[in-house]
Amino acid sequence: MASDTLTTSGYIKHHLTNLTYGRFPEGHEHAGHWGFAHSTEDAASMGFWAINVDSMLFSVGLGVLFLWLFRKAAKTATADTPPGWQNFVEWIVEFIDENVRGSFSGKNPLVAPLALTLFVWIFLMNVMDLIPVDWIPWAATLMGVGHLKVVSSTDPNVTFGLAIPVFILVLYYSVKMKGLGGFLGELAFHPFPKWMAPVNLILEGVTLIARPLSHSLRLFGNMYAGEMIFILIALMYGGGIVLGAFGGLLQLGWAIFHILIITLQAFIFMVLTIVYLDMACAKDH
Repeated sequence: MASDTLTTSGYIKHHLTNLTYGRFPEGHEHAGHWGFAHSTEDAASMGFWAINVDSMLFSVGLGVLFLWLFRKAAKTATADTPPGWQNFVEWIVEFIDENVRGSFSGKNPLVAPLALTLFVWIFLMNVMDLIPVDWIPWAATLMGVGHLKVVSSTDPNVTFGLAIPVFILVLYYSVKMKGLGGFLGELAFHPFPKWMAPVNLILEGVTLIARPLSHSLRLFGNMYAGEMIFILIALMYGGGIVLGAFGGLLQLGWAIFHILIITLQAFIFMVLTIVYLDMACAKDH
């Protein structure tokens, strides 16, 4: 998609708009009908039940790719000298296992597989940010698709969708391991004396609720900022040969640096998940 066909603000807005499917609200020319949003305003007005189709497509697709690749490594695993892909998968599994052993003090067969899934899945979603911002949207326009965001982790719906199940697991294991009374007592009687229970409830309640918010928004914010920088660099290609060449160097430099960011964000999300579950499973506050 050539940047010269849009204004600067229009180009940025277009690349940050999801392919949204929902029901058009009252007052719209297509009021009451279901269809794809034609603008950011349409998407916002569709309400809670609107679906960002591109986020679902790429996140689910990458999840299936992850399962297929790791299943392939498991099915072809050999005790002899492992081939390259099996060796790589074993290295990732050992890396996750070391982090779980170092951060999780209890015994829970769910934690390591969950950590592995989150790390690899988020990494795959993040790595889509390294594809030049115009390539896939341009191919989509040839098929009549007006908007397409390929980096699912720049959609807060996706990051919240990852963080909320972790939060539910934290609540579940907090009650399971400590009992409902122990869990509520942990909220009401710490860190101040029991007679300050209302203050403790407010402080601990806010801290508890802040976990899924910070967990999701950290990933979203960092990936959204990285995508924005790629979009701004892409605008330089429409400014002539010199500015375009400088933009190419910037894009290469930012892409190399961004490899660290996309890996680090997947790692941080995984580590926080392990730490939260460790705190939930610990019997002592």
